[in-house]
Amino acid sequence: MLSDTPPPPDPLPDGPEGLPRVVPPLPRERSHARGLPPGAALDWLRAGWRDLWTNPAPSLIYGAVICALSWAIIAGMFRAELDHFLFPALAGFMVIAPVFANGLYAKSDRLARGRKTRFWQMVLLRPRSRYQGLFLGLVLLMLFTLWIRAAVLIYALFFGVQPFPGTEDLLPMLFLTPTGWTILLVGSAVGALFAAFAFAISVFSVPMLVSENVDALSAMGISMAMVWNNLPVMLAWGALVLAFFALSAVTGLIGLIVIFPLLGHATWHAYRAIRQVPDAQERVFLTPA
Repeated sequence: MLSDTPPPPDPLPDGPEGLPRVVPPLPRERSHARGLPPGAALDWLRAGWRDLWTNPAPSLIYGAVICALSWAIIAGMFRAELDHFLFPALAGFMVIAPVFANGLYAKSDRLARGRKTRFWQMVLLRPRSRYQGLFLGLVLLMLFTLWIRAAVLIYALFFGVQPFPGTEDLLPMLFLTPTGWTILLVGSAVGALFAAFAFAISVFSVPMLVSENVDALSAMGISMAMVWNNLPVMLAWGALVLAFFALSAVTGLIGLIVIFPLLGHATWHAYRAIRQVPDAQERVFLTPA
């Protein structure tokens, strides 16, 4: 008797030794991948340079304030005899710096809308995510604190628990002795791990919190996804940020007056180049109250 039911599909041929054949997983959609070449990082830098010199006064004042705050913190460290934290603090500046660039992101956003920005509008910024930026700032501050403690532990492992010799004696010890070279190598490797994680969760989450109504956890997760799915260009961008910060350190932080706003504006263009999903089309983990 004939049946209308179609016959079952043929089973997949077995693999070696009678084991079932392994079927590769279906390809996943990479919604954050943009396929940008590493050279796109230079385009972001050029766009940031244009924003810097379009109505330059607010941006330069912003950079001067960051420079003055940095000098004040360093002077306070020496006055409190905490100068042994100087080098870890300089390295950790890259961890928390994105939080202080909110006003620069706002200026670039307003320029894209054809609106002029005054300095007070950059300082008294009201992010669309409201208080969520405070939570992100606390996360980055905790990372900064962990890095400081890790740096102290690395110093103790190599030099023992002994009083800090002073900055004038530390530099020859670090750069002219095998032990110093080793501690620089280990410290740079550990610091790179902290910096890479902080870069991944903050490079796009901070401008996202400025322009979108999103919670901090979602912003950090989306930022990591955007970095991971655009790794070549983000590695190039991270290298540029590191090189410019090193240039600022060489100039006694005076270079921050121009370099900090330049990188802030350029980061906004990096965010807009990769963050192409409209706010309402991407689900977030939490909805800000």
